[in-house]
Amino acid sequence: MLSFENDYSRAAHPAVLEAVAEANNHLYSGYGSDELSDQAKAKIREACGQPDADVWFLVGGTQTNQVVIDTITPAYAGVVAVASGHPNVHEAGAIEFSGHKVLTIPQHNGKMDPTELDEFCKTFYADGNYEHMVFPGSVYVSQSTEYGTIYSKAELQAIADVAHKYDMPLFVDGARLGYALTATGSDMTLADLATIADVFYIGGTKVGALFGEAVVFTKHNTPKHFLTLIKQHGALLAKGFVLGAQFDALFTDNLYFKIARNANEAADRIREALRAKGYTLTFEAPTNQIFVTMDQPTIDRLEREIKLGFTEKADDTHTVMRICTSWATTPEEVDQLIELL
Repeated sequence: MLSFENDYSRAAHPAVLEAVAEANNHLYSGYGSDELSDQAKAKIREACGQPDADVWFLVGGTQTNQVVIDTITPAYAGVVAVASGHPNVHEAGAIEFSGHKVLTIPQHNGKMDPTELDEFCKTFYADGNYEHMVFPGSVYVSQSTEYGTIYSKAELQAIADVAHKYDMPLFVDGARLGYALTATGSDMTLADLATIADVFYIGGTKVGALFGEAVVFTKHNTPKHFLTLIKQHGALLAKGFVLGAQFDALFTDNLYFKIARNANEAADRIREALRAKGYTLTFEAPTNQIFVTMDQPTIDRLEREIKLGFTEKADDTHTVMRICTSWATTPEEVDQLIELL
C-alpha cells in the first residue's frame, strides 16, 4: 500500500543513519556536550548567518514547543497563536499543562494577520481590568503553517513588529521549515528567519532525521539556565551526540534543503494532477502538504490502496483529507498515486 499519510513514515535519510552508525564507533560525553553537537551547531550558525546564535538540540516538536513557550513567556501570561495553530489543536494541552493559556486569534489559511494581532493586544490593554486577565506574553507562528501555507519575509516581519510593540518575543515553529524555505514562491532564507524571529527551531523529525529539532536563539536572549529548564520538562536527551550527529549530517553539503526540495517537487506534481482530474483543493499552498476536499465514496476508493491523513470534516458529506509528501517520496510513488487518482 502507498502511504502519503505524513512526512515522518521513513526512519531517516541514509546519510543521517550513516552518521549515527559512525558515532556508534566512538565514545562521547552526554547531554549535548560533545564534539559532534558542537560541530553541528557551528554549521547551523553559519547557515543562519548568526555566528553568536545559541543552538540547542531537543527531541521532538511538542517538547520543543512546550519548552520554548514556557521559558520565554512570563508566568502570568499566555501565548498568542491562530486557532489552527499546533499548540492549540494537536498538542494535547501541553502548553496549558505548563501553566500558559493559548490565546487564539483567527487564522487565514493557517496564517496570522498582524493587524488582528495588534487589535487583540490593543483591546486587551484597553480593558480596565486587564490586570485580572491572562496577558499576551509571546507570539507563536509556524513556517510552514498547519495548512501548508507560508509567510513571506514582509508578512513575518510585520508580525514581529507587532509582537515587539507589545514587548512579546516571536517564536517560529519550524517543524517543516525545510519545506517552507524551499517552496516555490518563497522569498525567505534561513538567514532572513534568523534576523526576524527571536527564537525558532529547525525541524529534523519531519525533514530527514530519526528525531530531533534544533532550537536557535538569535538575539542573545536564551533564557537563563536553559539546559536545566529543558531537563525539567523531560526533554533533555542523555545521548545528545545522537542528535548532534544527525544535524551535522543534515547541514553538510546543503543536504537539509536538497531533500526538502524533493518533497515540494513531488507535491507540485500531485497538485497538478489533482487539478487536471477535477479534485477540489481546499487550500492553495506551495509546500509538501496537500489538502483535498473529498466525498466519502472517493475516500473509500482511494484508501483501499493509499494511506491518507484525516484533517477535518468539511460538511456532512465531505471531508478534508491530507496528501503529504516527504524528503523520501520517490517519483515512482508519485506516478502510482497519480494513476490511482
